[in-house]
Amino acid sequence: MRRRLTITGSTMRPRTTAQKAAIAGDLRERVWPALDAGRAGPVIHQVFPLEQAAGAHRVMESSVHIGKLILDLSR
Repeated sequence: MRRRLTITGSTMRPRTTAQKAAIAGDLRERVWPALDAGRAGPVIHQVFPLEQAAGAHRVMESSVHIGKLILDLSR
């Protein structure tokens, strides 16, 4: 079940300016430091060169991976 977990977001359109400011402050205080320190971030399963995109797609279809499959365009 964890492999099928979905994280969703929403817009802040209905929030007041004060609420938006409080959310931004909490992000700066609590989330950004964790990202900067490397304590939080995406899980990367494997990086594939672009030439191996078909192989990456096979891994994705097999559902054996946990994390992101990355296509590297720089090689």
